[in-house]
Amino acid sequence: MPEKPLAELPVVEKLPAELPVVVEEPPVQTAPAKRSRNIPARVGALLALLAVGGAIWLLAQSLSNSTTHKPPPPPRVTKVTIPEGYTRAHIAALAKDEGLIGSYLTASLRSSHLHPTRYGAPHGTPNLEGFLFPATYDLYAGAPVRRLIDEQLGAFQENFGNVEFDRAHALGVSPYQLLIVASMIEREAEVEHDRPLIAAVIYNRLHQGIPLGIDATIRYALNDFSKPLTEAQLRDPSPYNTRLHHGLPPTPIGNPGLASIHAAAHPAHVSYLYYVAGADGCGEHVFSSSYAQFERDAAAYREAVAKNHGRVPTCKRVAQSAAGRRAGRLAIPSKKR
Repeated sequence: MPEKPLAELPVVEKLPAELPVVVEEPPVQTAPAKRSRNIPARVGALLALLAVGGAIWLLAQSLSNSTTHKPPPPPRVTKVTIPEGYTRAHIAALAKDEGLIGSYLTASLRSSHLHPTRYGAPHGTPNLEGFLFPATYDLYAGAPVRRLIDEQLGAFQENFGNVEFDRAHALGVSPYQLLIVASMIEREAEVEHDRPLIAAVIYNRLHQGIPLGIDATIRYALNDFSKPLTEAQLRDPSPYNTRLHHGLPPTPIGNPGLASIHAAAHPAHVSYLYYVAGADGCGEHVFSSSYAQFERDAAAYREAVAKNHGRVPTCKRVAQSAAGRRAGRLAIPSKKR
């Protein structure tokens, strides 16, 4: 077969050696975001963060409240001491000084806890004088006066019971009259030894129909236990004037303690009808059965006062006198308190 002419042969051009060869690489495929797994985790983390924040806030509030709203302190307890012989008027002033709330005089007129008629007091007895037992009571500061009165009436009932009822009947008086006698003993006696002797004088005079002549009863009506009595006051027609009226005063003249109640229930077995303060000024009384002896004892006392420029003589037995007066005047604890 004839050869084709060279001119007809295809010309193959040689590519230059420096021509770059481009090689296409397949695109890199990235993994799709795992949204279905990351969203719950983020929500949980957010909730946990909120919970921690809430706890911190609550703790801060608690600390804030504990510093700005402290609980109130417990109420303060105060000791109220009622001395023997104090009247309702005296106790009312003391209760006011101690910060008790209310009118003691009004609250001590009557009580559902104690009825004076049960003790033989007449109907219409004006108040609870004599039943307001003297002692030391623990009360909250600012307590109502009714609380103190309830405590006093309870203490009286603990200390004045069947024994005193029986003794009153044996002595021919009512329990209320025995309480009146005890209140006079409380005012008259300065030393323990004199209590049953003064009780004997009172009962002896009652039995013989002699006026008692106890000036403390007049002082109670006047509400004055310190100033000298005037002639006009000694002639006052008050039922509490035992110089003019026979028998006992209408009510107790104060609130006696246990020692005076015991003395009223157990008077000494003596025939005394008179007594006067001793001339030595030590607090004891001098007792006698005759008016003549009483006049001599009274004259000795008046002479001692005159020598001391109108004042009661100073006791030379200072220590003994002080001890005796403390025994006669300081609060005596009740049987069960």
